[in-house]
Amino acid sequence: MCEFSRPEFIGGLQALGVDSIEKFRERIPFMRSELKDEQKFREIYNFAFNWAKEKGQKSLALDTAIGMWQLLFAEKQWPLVDHWCQFLQARHNKAISRDTWSQLLEFAKEILQKRKLHKKEEGKIKYGKM
Repeated sequence: MCEFSRPEFIGGLQALGVDSIEKFRERIPFMRSELKDEQKFREIYNFAFNWAKEKGQKSLALDTAIGMWQLLFAEKQWPLVDHWCQFLQARHNKAISRDTWSQLLEFAKEILQKRKLHKKEEGKIKYGKM
């Protein structure tokens, strides 16, 4: 759960072209920028479910899922992540299935798109362009 083996870690660093702490620091902005790419984010998001769950379990512990969502959506700036997590703690209080994990990404994507559209339309109305 939430661990890389030494060979996985070293292989990941090699794939990034990192062989020192300084090069690792230099690569951080690049790795963060990859989260802005929708396809790359989806890959990382889907990977995170299996990586974070306990070995042999089908679902992800609620506390672990909440931590992962807060971490993953920090770069995406999804404004409802805290509300979602609070709702789950107050009402759901169960492990998170892969289906719930996957559907949340689709829901967040739709909300972000609607939010962008709303802001765009709001700007047109505000400045008399509509």
